[in-house]
Amino acid sequence: MIDPFGRRISYLRVSVTDRCDLRCVYCMAEDMTFLPKAEILTLEELDRLCGAFIGLGVDRIRLTGGEPLVRKNVLSLVRSLGARIGAGGLHELTLTTNGTQLVRMAGDLHAAGVRRINVSLDTLDPATFAAVTRWGKIEPTLDGIFAAKAAGLAVKINAVAMKGVNEDEFDRMVAWCGEHGFDLCLIETMPLGEITGDRNDQYLPLSTVRSKLRERWTLQETDYTTGGPARYFTVAETGGRIGFITPLTHNFCESCNRVRVTCTGTLYMCLGQDDSADLRGPLRNQDLDREGLQQAILEAISRKPKGHDFVIDRVRNRPAVSRHMSVTGG
Repeated sequence: MIDPFGRRISYLRVSVTDRCDLRCVYCMAEDMTFLPKAEILTLEELDRLCGAFIGLGVDRIRLTGGEPLVRKNVLSLVRSLGARIGAGGLHELTLTTNGTQLVRMAGDLHAAGVRRINVSLDTLDPATFAAVTRWGKIEPTLDGIFAAKAAGLAVKINAVAMKGVNEDEFDRMVAWCGEHGFDLCLIETMPLGEITGDRNDQYLPLSTVRSKLRERWTLQETDYTTGGPARYFTVAETGGRIGFITPLTHNFCESCNRVRVTCTGTLYMCLGQDDSADLRGPLRNQDLDREGLQQAILEAISRKPKGHDFVIDRVRNRPAVSRHMSVTGG
């Protein structure tokens, strides 16, 4: 699949649920209204949809949410997709999670073919963790991270940088990740969905964070990439890697190779744009075969924009895109 700007689309992020067992302040409103079951694709439909994308050249799939591991029987989907890893199929199947379910599921994920996961962890402080997640306890996430490591999964820690919340913790997180062999990726807060509070108060440019980190750590340029938008450095003192995702201070759209499908079958060609395509209709249309579904996908890819329009709106104080991150998938 080639988009209008010559970019090969090879990476699909699939949200398997809009639900989550936490309520992170940058991701969800405190009182969320979740989608009715009838609107959600079945796991079998998600598998068929992923198969159509694989047939069109997608070789990397990431399962997201909400929290993907709270979806009942989600491991059946993971196993089915894991069976597609190999020549002519997937190069990699990965997962983004908050870690709360990993103690019981890490071994099954590895057995199904997953080798690398991202775990959202914005802080190592229990009180700050509870405040950011609104009701979460840090212990299940930490236990899950170490269960994943023990199961043989490579772990990357994702942390959203928030002014006045965790900006004084990044030195500690670099050291902790280096000690335990985890990569660390810092992410600028993105203007997605109505949240409680003012995003202007949350926004922390990662250019500032990187400058401050360099006062203690030697950040060496590297060409390492996972196929996503992060720019990585090696931390000389620990040997670990740190990545920076900067949708606001540096637009990374020129190399975008990904699209996102929600748990309702809506395809978003860009995280920061509202244009979308309904794939649930073609999936559930008994008169439409796989080729017809693939044609619907290709038509949508032909509309993929050059880039997003993320900006922190300081005048009207409203998000660039109205849907929450949990709806689109991280």
